[in-house]
Amino acid sequence: MFTGLIRSVGELAEHEARGGDVRLRIGRATDIVAGLAPGASIAVNGACLTATTYTADGFWADVSRETLDCTTLGGLRPGDPVNLEPALRPIDPLGGHLVSGHVDGIGRLIDQRPDGRSFRLRFEAPTALARYIAAKGSICIDGISLTVNTVAGALFEVNVIPHTRERTTLGHYQPGQRVNLEVDLLARYLERLMQNPAGEPRITESWLTQQGFAPPAGEG
Repeated sequence: MFTGLIRSVGELAEHEARGGDVRLRIGRATDIVAGLAPGASIAVNGACLTATTYTADGFWADVSRETLDCTTLGGLRPGDPVNLEPALRPIDPLGGHLVSGHVDGIGRLIDQRPDGRSFRLRFEAPTALARYIAAKGSICIDGISLTVNTVAGALFEVNVIPHTRERTTLGHYQPGQRVNLEVDLLARYLERLMQNPAGEPRITESWLTQQGFAPPAGEG
């Protein structure tokens, strides 16, 4: 589990193909790996990876086909910057929101504009994920916990303060940039709980009528 508060920006040092999937070596991550045991979880651009071995300035991680298909990690090249966050410990403050590190899909930066000292970034989410994004709700973009300002269909905007632009990869993004998206955990589970085993909504008009919740006069 993570918080979406980026600890530091590392870089992809090596990209090694291995039998259909890949191994990645992440560098410039000395502060991230200090004190971690092999097998620790580290979020790389919002994707939870297992640090299999450590190097002088970072770690190696295996990336499965599933992760390559669902995230932007497969498109990284040596030298690309990456957002890093170690797993949340019970004593750590929860300053962002609860993030699993399980990327739901890939979005795209549409445009950005200055807004005072901050920047407004507008992204497009996959249609299947748009339903989980709500104004003033939380979203994780490349591992960064952000608040959604506005939503219009599959488009949504976030405000990025100077501190976040300076301490993450967001300051390097240009329109067209592909990003990893993780929607709010509660939204996904709430939808599942509202469905019956067949995948249909539990709460229907007929169910409401059976419970005595008749629609107001003139409606229905």
